[in-house]
Amino acid sequence: MFTSTDGWVRCDLGHRHWGLVGAAGLLVHRDGDDGPELLLQHRAVWSHHGGTWGTPGGALHAGESPEHGALREVREELGLDPADLVLGASSVDDHGGWSYTTVLARPVRRIEAADLRLDGESDGVAWIPVADLVSVPLHPGFEASLVRVAALLP
Repeated sequence: MFTSTDGWVRCDLGHRHWGLVGAAGLLVHRDGDDGPELLLQHRAVWSHHGGTWGTPGGALHAGESPEHGALREVREELGLDPADLVLGASSVDDHGGWSYTTVLARPVRRIEAADLRLDGESDGVAWIPVADLVSVPLHPGFEASLVRVAALLP
């Protein structure tokens, strides 16, 4: 279902982005045996940058806060309920005229990737240790912001 803010836009840097008023995603993280683990979405091959791993997220609706948009997207794409998460810090990747906000969140209960309900935008979802991120193809926007976002992890 498309909304009035779905569509492609060019930022001041000349990049093409989805979301006429910006976009947001949720980076769910937990403590793992070997350090932080991130709940990442394997993007469907038909989607923009399909086949890469990144945060569930998408275009913001008009007047929607990045936090609300990120929670809406994680519910749509992974079936996670907002009550299962506690929001933390945010990081904004501002391209001039368009921005992507990554909102960090911690689960309040045990969440297993196999229990999540994926929509057609995901080919999979997994908890990936931060140390193993070099072994999977990352969404270019997520990869570019990883150093800044990782600094916000506890």
